[in-house]
Amino acid sequence: MSKTNTVTDGDLDLVDLEPKRQQFRHDVLEGLARPEKRLPTQYLYDERGSELFEQICELDEYYPTRTELGIFETHIAEMAEAIGPEALVIEYGSGTGLKPRILLRALERPVAYVPVEISRAHLLRSAEALNADFPNVEVLPVCADFTQPFEIPSPSKPPRRRLVFFPGSTIGNFSPDDAKRLLGQMVDDVGPGGAVLIGVDLQKDPRTIERAYDDAKGVTAAFNLNLLRRINEELGGNFDLARFRHRARYDQEGGRVVMQLVSTAPQSTTIAGERFELAEGEAITTEYSHKYTLESFAAMASSAGLRVEQAWMDANRLFSVQYLQTAAR
Repeated sequence: MSKTNTVTDGDLDLVDLEPKRQQFRHDVLEGLARPEKRLPTQYLYDERGSELFEQICELDEYYPTRTELGIFETHIAEMAEAIGPEALVIEYGSGTGLKPRILLRALERPVAYVPVEISRAHLLRSAEALNADFPNVEVLPVCADFTQPFEIPSPSKPPRRRLVFFPGSTIGNFSPDDAKRLLGQMVDDVGPGGAVLIGVDLQKDPRTIERAYDDAKGVTAAFNLNLLRRINEELGGNFDLARFRHRARYDQEGGRVVMQLVSTAPQSTTIAGERFELAEGEAITTEYSHKYTLESFAAMASSAGLRVEQAWMDANRLFSVQYLQTAAR
């Protein structure tokens, strides 16, 4: 459990557990030293990365965001009824605040909203806007890596139910074992009788999936390459971004997208005094995005202590929003 550090920013009390540069350096050096180089996905989302991801969500090729929003618009009343009144909403990876707005407007007397986001500047902008728009909802932002245990702030009014809100397809960024562990963390965060409302991307035509992760305008490529820029700026790296290309391919057997940065020539880079060699064609993996069937996700959720109560989908069954409950005691 990370040590709590609460600071006041304007009208908000911010729990600041933002990962420090030392941890970023450790994870980068460890990932690049592997035989198959890997950089942790969460570091894609610095302030610039978060801005680029917002642009990705508006692209024609990127079906998850608009499809999920359509599901919310059609079924939000049913979701709110399932959740019930006076809920505490904990959102992992809070983003722009668009989806929690939809949820908070539909809920009956929500008690509090806890956005959890790794980018401090991005989190504060979103939290301040939501705090202004929902004066009757206590906004309690937490700057943290939500993949690690963190303390949930206590609202002034006790909630009837805790809900983890995890929209988008972010659960797919985790291996099945890590996804199960994260779902187990959600069980701990919401407690007995708590619930989870989660976006789950579904298996479909690989061509549709690959276009979503390699758009014609190159925004996803810029998002991916931004991680190397961040390493250069924050860790004193010397990556030559012009000597890498973005690649996203669908691994049919693994049921996942593999997003990588591929070296276009033999090259070396030095980070924090450590030297790394890359051969021409060698790849650094930056993200996986697993796609599920309803049955495979339900089985994984069950193994983590969650039961799928309802699943809403679009007409083409591209995407799902699922409501899960923990066992009441």
